[in-house]
Amino acid sequence: MSPRRCCLYLITPPEIADIAVFSHQLDDALDAGDVASLQLRLKSREGVAAPDSHILELGRHIVPRAQERGVAVLINDRPDLAVELGADGVHIGQGDIPYAKARKIVGPDAIVGVTCHDSRHLAMEAGEAGADYVAFGAFHPTDTKDPKAKAELELLTWWQQMMELPCVAIGGITAENARPLVEAGADFLAVSAGVWRAAGGPGEAVRRFNAIFDEAAR
Repeated sequence: MSPRRCCLYLITPPEIADIAVFSHQLDDALDAGDVASLQLRLKSREGVAAPDSHILELGRHIVPRAQERGVAVLINDRPDLAVELGADGVHIGQGDIPYAKARKIVGPDAIVGVTCHDSRHLAMEAGEAGADYVAFGAFHPTDTKDPKAKAELELLTWWQQMMELPCVAIGGITAENARPLVEAGADFLAVSAGVWRAAGGPGEAVRRFNAIFDEAAR
């Protein structure tokens, strides 16, 4: 079990047509309980990103909303847009911009997280390069993207025992299947549909996740 309390890492829905409606949903989620970070990710299941203009328009609405609540905002794949939006950092995948280049763009004080799939080797490389966290997954089937790997719980436990660098679990996570990931050692759970499509609404989902984190930390 992780010595640190697990925290929620929200990821936006992959498509957001009505920014005003989503802004209210985001307020509902962020005001319901502790959320450590929010990743702005507008990308189809096939990996096609939304136009820069749409990412920037949405970002200008939600970055300040999150930051004024103490939530760190990361932009998926695009360190240049992270800088333009005044976000707190960037999350990059293995097929995206290299870590060193992303770090150079966002600067030494920004957050840079790296997707490592199910690979201990990739995670150790990211940590040695200076990443602020590594993300493992997918742990469950997800509609958000086609996962490149299926990660196992023991990977989280191994990482927690061996490394100080925080790890994020990602992929199809809901309040119903979250507990084993927390108990295995995840520092953060990255959740998208498990909050935005939750039956009781985003706020209720955030409350449920935090109840699980609190109970596991006792």
